Amino acid sequence: MKRHRTFLTILCAIGLCGAVQGWSQDNVKLAQTGMQFLSVVSDARGSAMAGAMTALPMESASLFYNPGTMAVTDRMLSLSASYNKWIADIAHTTFSLSYRPANGDYGVIGVSGQFVDYGVLQGTVVSSADKGYDDTGDLKPYAVALGVGYAKSLSESFSVGLHVKWVSQSLGSSILPASGGGTEVKNNHATVLAFDFGTLFKTGFKSFAFGMSVRNFSGQVKFQDESFPLPLTFAIGLSVDAWDFVQDKSVVRSVFVDIDAIHNRDYREQLFIGVDCRLLGVLALRGGYIGGSDEAGATMGFGVQKFGLEADYAFTPFGVFDNVHRVTLRYSM
Repeated sequence: MKRHRTFLTILCAIGLCGAVQGWSQDNVKLAQTGMQFLSVVSDARGSAMAGAMTALPMESASLFYNPGTMAVTDRMLSLSASYNKWIADIAHTTFSLSYRPANGDYGVIGVSGQFVDYGVLQGTVVSSADKGYDDTGDLKPYAVALGVGYAKSLSESFSVGLHVKWVSQSLGSSILPASGGGTEVKNNHATVLAFDFGTLFKTGFKSFAFGMSVRNFSGQVKFQDESFPLPLTFAIGLSVDAWDFVQDKSVVRSVFVDIDAIHNRDYREQLFIGVDCRLLGVLALRGGYIGGSDEAGATMGFGVQKFGLEADYAFTPFGVFDNVHRVTLRYSM
């Protein structure tokens, strides 16, 4: 049995390397998508590890990466809340909650929420005035995604999960010429249902695990005339606790490494690499690298945990857009 697991682990690793090799070519954007806020994850632990979390369990926050990994927990209750000071003064706030009844016999259920505040923008309309436009008042665009998830371990090695999201975005109103003369006001608001799927396979060889996820699967969305898809993303990841191969765990308790190969609908393929080093079971030091990105690259952060409480921070340099800061608070019992 051990030989079979070892062979399967090597085979999966080769498959991941092959995927990375095939996706590493210089590809141009294949399509344009909307509601890009769904591609922005605000969890500080995951962001500090460059988002390489496809094969790492995150309790309730797994809903934002791979809902299948939510099943791998011994906690009855898990709660997380994050704040992300995104580029251009855009603020993202997220929360997640998971509940594991009957010691996991019925799986794990979870809920999630993502709220985006784009700030206040000045509305204008073309006119014959000297300045070429007239003010129409302030615009306050926003976006919301509310989800319900379920995950179940089908065996000691294999887990699956589903995350259903109601997604809504409002971009304010537009003043347009009417067909019979004059003008008319149209509201730019759209909603859609989106689905995330995920699986996790633990090989049984040390802590090697493989995860796969599909995020933001949905139909077309339309504001006025033209339709567009959501940012569909396919991910495959490999994770391992590198400290499994070390005997002395007096100070360093674990060093989790995760490598994700990402295929986006509207962006060239990317490679995410993340590391999480746990010291004395209290302090976590994290780092990562985002490959194939125009602006993002290295990521870093840390976390402190005690008595079921954890506070995480992530710092991401973002090129011409300056730096991004994320903070997450967690509680589990």
